[in-house]
Amino acid sequence: MRFKTTALLASLLAALGLAQAASAQEKVLNLYTARHYQTDEALYANFTRLTGIKVNRIEGKEDELFERIRREGPASPADVFLTVDAARLQVADDAGLFAPVKSKAIESRIPAQFRDPEGGWAGYSYRARVIAYNRDKVKPEEVSRYADLAGPRFKGRLCVRSGGHVYNRTLVAGMIHNDGEDKAEAWARGIVANLARDPKGGDTDQIYAVAAGECDVAISNHYYYARLMASDKASDREAVRKVGIVFPDQKGHGAHINISGGGMLKHAPNKESAVKFLEYLASDEAQAYFADGNNEWPVVPSVKLGNPQLQAMGKFKVDRVPAGTLARSTPKAQRIIDRAGWK
Repeated sequence: MRFKTTALLASLLAALGLAQAASAQEKVLNLYTARHYQTDEALYANFTRLTGIKVNRIEGKEDELFERIRREGPASPADVFLTVDAARLQVADDAGLFAPVKSKAIESRIPAQFRDPEGGWAGYSYRARVIAYNRDKVKPEEVSRYADLAGPRFKGRLCVRSGGHVYNRTLVAGMIHNDGEDKAEAWARGIVANLARDPKGGDTDQIYAVAAGECDVAISNHYYYARLMASDKASDREAVRKVGIVFPDQKGHGAHINISGGGMLKHAPNKESAVKFLEYLASDEAQAYFADGNNEWPVVPSVKLGNPQLQAMGKFKVDRVPAGTLARSTPKAQRIIDRAGWK
């Protein structure tokens, strides 16, 4: 009798353990993310508060996380992969890492421009590639187009980061779509001819260089400038006083934009949690976090901005090239960049 009682108790405990494990699994999301912004902490905390799902997060560089997911294969614990740049998302999708997500919430809230038509990934925020200029030396109308930066007026006056960086590679991909490969290559060669120094540093460094007089114009993502606008540091405030920005091509295709986004992984062990998380990223609350936390623009048009820096920048016309089209043109863009000698 004691043996039977002990065995029954062991079975009950085992069943209880399995039930608890299943319950825990339903309440967990394993996130691999190349987004490295501290402000995203509030984004994840709010998701847990709303759903009760705990977010286990692994951060890393895009290529490192991509290779890790590939190596782990079916045994990967990752449910969702977040990264920046449409091309990186498409590369992951082409490698078979993402599982299609059919969600009315995502399809109804996120414009088609920011989504993979097959449902493999979606963009949840976007950033614009702007032109920074020295207020004392350059008039904003002189840099109203990306094309202006490659003209003879700015020979020896331009700062920019590496041509191989995804921000610039995707910019050239947009030019390929809008203007053709020949014009895109002519522009890239003009950029190289006009450099005031060899490409180096990140986007913030380019803005600092303009403020310091090392160059008169530069290319940057808008949110780096927004951070300087919100900074309490006197040096950052001084940089904003000296440097202005322009959203280019407002009379043409509009300013080039790129996305930050992600998707559910094919071998996700917590698929229900993954879909809930991706739908949450399209919610008003999450969209507001993207804007308020990292000065990115929300992709959901109806979301109202409460960010004073973005409000100060004002509304602008965006280039409507679909993110997937940009992604597919980036290999051509890199070849053009290489031929132009943009290192």
